[in-house]
Amino acid sequence: MFENTGRTEIASLGEFGLIEHLCKNITLHNSTTIKGVGDDAAIINHAAQQTVLSTDLLLEGVHFDLAYVPLKHLGYKSIMVNLSDIYAMNAKPTQALVSLGFSSRFSLEAVEELYAGMLLACNKYGVDLVGGDTSSSKQGLVISVTAVGILPAGASAVQRDTAKINDLICVSGDLGAAYMGLQILEREKQVFLANPQMQPELAGFDYIIERQLKPEARKDLIDLLAEIEVLPTAMIDVSDGLASELIHLSKSSKLGCTIYEEKIPIDPVTINAARDFNLDPSMCALNGGEDYELLFTVSQSDFEKIKGQISFSIIGHMTDEASGTVMVSKNEKVYPLQAQGWNAFAGN
Repeated sequence: MFENTGRTEIASLGEFGLIEHLCKNITLHNSTTIKGVGDDAAIINHAAQQTVLSTDLLLEGVHFDLAYVPLKHLGYKSIMVNLSDIYAMNAKPTQALVSLGFSSRFSLEAVEELYAGMLLACNKYGVDLVGGDTSSSKQGLVISVTAVGILPAGASAVQRDTAKINDLICVSGDLGAAYMGLQILEREKQVFLANPQMQPELAGFDYIIERQLKPEARKDLIDLLAEIEVLPTAMIDVSDGLASELIHLSKSSKLGCTIYEEKIPIDPVTINAARDFNLDPSMCALNGGEDYELLFTVSQSDFEKIKGQISFSIIGHMTDEASGTVMVSKNEKVYPLQAQGWNAFAGN
């Protein structure tokens, strides 16, 4: 994609030269993109279709650590976390805008790596990168991505405040893997800092490390639900932990919920890694975050359509508000759910 070798100082290109250099490989995928990069603003024509917007800010030292996060993976992930929000609305992502802030310690080649990951994600999911901004930064690397999506003709938006009592609670994929991948990476970082001659021990942890470094938005689930003609009654993506998202969805819908610990999907690699760290696998799934799976509710009348599906699991049901948000443990004790997942302002 980019053919430069060695180190090129970004100052030699200047801001506009950098933008021109990075954008030369952009490919447009959507007819709704009338004007992409190259003017004061992009032009998008969604006609009578509803537009869905989402934005995320990623800050070095808060959301990622470049000691173990490759720049190409970081670029890919920065796009993916926004696409996940669009899919959580049952919409199709179509465009993205990217703004970057970085210091002089980043060479042109480093920024190319970051951008290559972004373009890889956009091309894979058919999203047009249509603009953004660049700036110098004295606070480390700053990434801001805004994603634009549409509700295709005949599709309905799915919000988090429209669940109904007795709806089934479902979640895609498995949970806790990204959190345990982070624990492995943090452990190996500390080993390296103590002894730079030590090689990282990552064998056997490929799956959970990839879930942390290269998550995938669940477009496949949206396609599947459309195929089996099931429209969720409410939906939210799992970015801050299952417990937090369940509380968000329940509070927004003015309902309670009951989930069952034994029904929470957790991959065996995640379970084994959690036990190696003396952690409860269920707590990792409930509070770990960054899984970017989709949590959604379905009417019980759709049970026959969803039973036996392997892409998602039924983990509980919605209840009246007075019943609260609770989990029934494996030993049949009832515990209130607590939002202990990611909180950018709590220093975790």
